[in-house]
Amino acid sequence: MGYQNVQFPENSVFLVTGGAGFIGSNLCEAILNLGYKVRCLDDLSTGKQANVDLFIDHPNYTFIKGDIKDLDTCMAACDGVDYVLNQAAWGSVPRSIEMPLFYCMNNIMGTLNMLEAARQKGVKKFVYASSSSVYGDEPVLPKKEGREGNLLSPYAVSKRADEEWAKQYTRHYGLDTYGLRYFNVFGRRQDPNGAYAAVIPKFIKQLLHGEVPTINGDGRQSRDFTYIENVIEANLKACLAPHEAAGEAFNIAYGGREYLLDIYYGLTEALGVNVEPHFGPDRAGDIKHSNADIGKARELLGYDPDWSFDRGIKAAIAWYKEHL
Repeated sequence: MGYQNVQFPENSVFLVTGGAGFIGSNLCEAILNLGYKVRCLDDLSTGKQANVDLFIDHPNYTFIKGDIKDLDTCMAACDGVDYVLNQAAWGSVPRSIEMPLFYCMNNIMGTLNMLEAARQKGVKKFVYASSSSVYGDEPVLPKKEGREGNLLSPYAVSKRADEEWAKQYTRHYGLDTYGLRYFNVFGRRQDPNGAYAAVIPKFIKQLLHGEVPTINGDGRQSRDFTYIENVIEANLKACLAPHEAAGEAFNIAYGGREYLLDIYYGLTEALGVNVEPHFGPDRAGDIKHSNADIGKARELLGYDPDWSFDRGIKAAIAWYKEHL
């Protein structure tokens, strides 16, 4: 279980795009701790320098400030790389509805640039971030690959397009690609600030600072919240997956289901505060319920997550108490 015992050839080089972001910086840290070389590519538009300052002086770490929308930058970053973990993207369903052209250029064209650069530079494995948003309005739970509904936002369209492009690169060019459909990832270094902040760090920060959080909708929506350690495991195991599993997308979650109201009151109890939330309107493009079937990832990637929601939320709370 976990990823601490995964092994790659000596002197393996990983490129993490979006490496200064929440997920990317955790990937960089984990790979360095395993003893391999990491290149971090980030334009710092949503990622933060502070996230990677922790290992800025590490001898196996290289930071490249650059934009995946520029093919030459992608080509240079992929030179001599064995494994690409493509996390660079703009998140947030509501923001994508406000900025559809940017999401197309950044999330689709940027990923296509990375696929092409990886192909030309002979990268062994290309692992990329997809999203549970690709399930759209498909109501059946748990969500299962191959049973997707109508897409509900430009963000979801961008992630589904990435999956289709990656499939083409496996089919026509022999680049082993693996799409990871993340379900509501949370954990250390996730940004609690801004209008589009994820709900768990946002609630924790507001409750720690005596503010009244707002819950969008009635709070009865449910999510398969997934601790960051499980996502690190999925990325690294995808790099070791067989060619037969390439060109596919996989649900990456714990396989549980938590209701927003339950999470909220669990946080107030854990933090020792008694604050009733405000309730706001539903967010445009949001999916009401998500819960993942992770059987395909178990079978084809050897993914075996051992961080439950309860274990993860305790670790996240402890981290935010120390860092906020």
